[in-house]
Amino acid sequence: MNFRFQNLLGAPYRGGNAVISENTTLLSPVGNRVSVTDLAKSQSWTLPCESSKNVSRIAVSPDGNFLLTVDENSRGLFINLRRRVILHRITFKHPVTALKFSPNGDMIAVAVGKLIQIWRCPAFRTEVFPFQLIRTISAFDGDVVAVDWSSDSQWILAGSKDLTARLCCLRKGLVPRPFLFLGHRDVVVGVFFGGSGSRAYTISKDGAVFTWNFEISEEFNTISNENNGDFHRKRKSGDAADEGVKVLAGDESLNGMTESPEPGPSPTDVETQEEKHSAEESGERKEDLFPFHKGQWKLAKKDYCMQAPAKVSTCDYHRGLDLVVIGFSSGVFGLYQMPDFVCIHLLSISRRKITTASFNDQGNWLVFGCAKLGQLLVWEWRSETYILKQQGHYFDVNCLAYSPDSQLLASGADDNKIKVWTVSSGFCFVTFSEHTNAVTALHFTANNNCLLSASLDGTVRAWDLFRYRNFRTFTSPSSRQFVSLASDQSGEVICAGTLDSFEIFVWSMKTGRLLDVLSGHEGPVHGLMFSPINAILASSSWDKTVRLWDVFEGKGSVETFVHTHDVLTVVYRPDGKQLASSTLDGQIYFWDPIDCQLMCTIEGRRDIAGGRLMTDRRTASSSSSGKYFTSLCYSADGNYILAGGNSKYICMYDITDQVLLRRFQTTHNLSLDGILDLLNSKKMTDAGALDLIDDEDSDVEVGVDQQTRGKLGYGLPGSLPNQGRPVIKTKCLRIAPTGRSWAAATTEGVLLYSIDESFVFDPTDLDIDITPSAAEEALKARQNLRALVISVRLNEDTLIKKCILAVDPSDVSAIAASIPFKYIQRLLEAIAELLENSPHLEFLLRWCQELCKAHGNSIQQNSRTLLPSLRSLQKAITRLHQDLADMCSSNGYLLQYLCSTRSVK
Repeated sequence: MNFRFQNLLGAPYRGGNAVISENTTLLSPVGNRVSVTDLAKSQSWTLPCESSKNVSRIAVSPDGNFLLTVDENSRGLFINLRRRVILHRITFKHPVTALKFSPNGDMIAVAVGKLIQIWRCPAFRTEVFPFQLIRTISAFDGDVVAVDWSSDSQWILAGSKDLTARLCCLRKGLVPRPFLFLGHRDVVVGVFFGGSGSRAYTISKDGAVFTWNFEISEEFNTISNENNGDFHRKRKSGDAADEGVKVLAGDESLNGMTESPEPGPSPTDVETQEEKHSAEESGERKEDLFPFHKGQWKLAKKDYCMQAPAKVSTCDYHRGLDLVVIGFSSGVFGLYQMPDFVCIHLLSISRRKITTASFNDQGNWLVFGCAKLGQLLVWEWRSETYILKQQGHYFDVNCLAYSPDSQLLASGADDNKIKVWTVSSGFCFVTFSEHTNAVTALHFTANNNCLLSASLDGTVRAWDLFRYRNFRTFTSPSSRQFVSLASDQSGEVICAGTLDSFEIFVWSMKTGRLLDVLSGHEGPVHGLMFSPINAILASSSWDKTVRLWDVFEGKGSVETFVHTHDVLTVVYRPDGKQLASSTLDGQIYFWDPIDCQLMCTIEGRRDIAGGRLMTDRRTASSSSSGKYFTSLCYSADGNYILAGGNSKYICMYDITDQVLLRRFQTTHNLSLDGILDLLNSKKMTDAGALDLIDDEDSDVEVGVDQQTRGKLGYGLPGSLPNQGRPVIKTKCLRIAPTGRSWAAATTEGVLLYSIDESFVFDPTDLDIDITPSAAEEALKARQNLRALVISVRLNEDTLIKKCILAVDPSDVSAIAASIPFKYIQRLLEAIAELLENSPHLEFLLRWCQELCKAHGNSIQQNSRTLLPSLRSLQKAITRLHQDLADMCSSNGYLLQYLCSTRSVK
């Protein structure tokens, strides 16, 4: 039961801005979560923190400790990236269009509508009010869409939809009104301080790049000081309310756009205690500020990208290298050297709009994201090579399959593509796109080198995972739509069930010829699986039956299990002595396939009941839709079963006691339909729910096209009949053969859950003398067997591994023979984990060998209980063998040379 959310596959990017922290850590929004990718170690994971809706903006602190995310509901989460926990929550009153931490990390600039709010950043300290609003800047006539900080963290440059950019100072009274940058003919989407701070760049949506230079004028400084003196004297007398101050960029007609000064003493005397405290914390003094209030900005140059009719969709600037990257709505991006505006690269990465582009800290990597395609790229622009290139499924994932060694995970979706993922890294390393219709079923053969797929295009294809090619295609005499797939243990016989003709087709893997057609079902065959112990094939259909077929003997249907409702799926227990089937009334039936008797049933209607849809006219409790399981999966030891369907819940049942052990909620994302149990009556109108009314004038950036997601369903109950939000559902569940992780194909993507035993204390045979200190004392006294037994009884993972590594190699055989058999499973699990991380390869392999020699008969007799541990061990050894084989083959000539040199000497 100790499964925790680990990763989200199938969707590396869904919209918003992606950023790189600490030069090699990439953070990208994925729905209402944030995915983290370590580009140096080639690993990815997803933060367990969830927002209420899809994340629209993220920002990372300069030291990489904190992450601030804001969703479509304007609700922010302040996350500790090191511990992966939420520290604080905050809600903004209007949609947030831009976020940025100050260079010193003490403040956060938040663009909220026409305002810029400056918040004091929380830190590693206990606070009653973690977020403190320092200042609100309200000098804009349009929504602010871009902000940038000066290097002294005291000046803010902002661009807005009123076609202007403004320079604002955080110190009240130093500059009475923001400085204006005028001349753009479209929305200013990018503003940046350039070089050492004496230059600024403003980029508009029409591709215009303006360069501004700052000049300090002695005459202007003198006049400014005199005007400031007169101004402050008039403020004291109360006559300064209508006094104008020179507007920079040479325009004096926009005085009404600036903040009106408040009466009071001079700036030196008017500073509040909060501002002084903030200045002391940041270590800034007035003399350390950039002297932007003592000079003027001049337009130095106008440049144009010349990419019409494409518009600028995103841009970023690297201050150290003076480079600007600009992404366009046509999928083209340009890299320019400033201030000369020399084009270094002008390339196209897709035909869709680039929604995010950013530099890493060193400026050698560029990050690009395309929300429409779910594509995320990291490009090294000097060598013109890809550091990372990932693209998720465009439509919902239909099916999953684990490889026998649990290292690979394959996914098939409605976009006609098959992707194979490495479970440990979370990366997709190959994509097969030969299918011309939705992929409905996947299956790995026992040799781990072949992947089978079934599709609605009427073909079943076999894929070679060594050469990454389609080496065999199975077809039927007439066009059929295949929705289920199975293979026998040898991988020589392939079976596929159809949606339209209600038949099961049988092919030979070697020849590709059609061997047999099994007829008898009167409805679509949605479930198909071979018995793990013999050649009996089980099939389930919407005709309310489960049939057993003897494929090799050609006897046809040998047994029929009749149900009261349509059967949606069928699975065998790993030992082949039990069969589970799910029906449309929410029941799970467990059958004995040998004696052909019903063993027990589980009622799951109340457990799987999900939220209410936007189109429902009844409450969730009164609705009958979706209260059934469409996917079942046994655990590796067969003690419990996972069940999922058209709901936000995945249920785990104990088969022996027939009780619900745990219910997993796949997501809390309110951007999906079916999450809430009750709807807000204020959002209901005569025309229907407000969320379903299409707003053609909407200017919201969307990720995956929500108007088309879910339309390619192939007839399963619960498909989306309207143009509303995607409905949360679980289409497929698969448990890894090792039993330590499982995957779920949901509307959000492929969710991975794994066992994390480091936070669980689960001792066995514990008494007062079994303590960690006793194990340490036994190790010091060289009583390795006693120390190992104590550590296993305590079930502390770190202590068990320490005791294993402390054993002398010459004593491994004796200790392995003396260990009680009831502790063998925990030892095998610890050795499997050590094999993946420890350099002591020969030592650990000897442990495996001696344990198998001493307890071989007992392991064979209890194979069902030890199966997950043995498969984890097999997975670790197979991975090490592959790594060593690759290393030796790549260094073969070097080894040959060294051996020949030694023989000559």
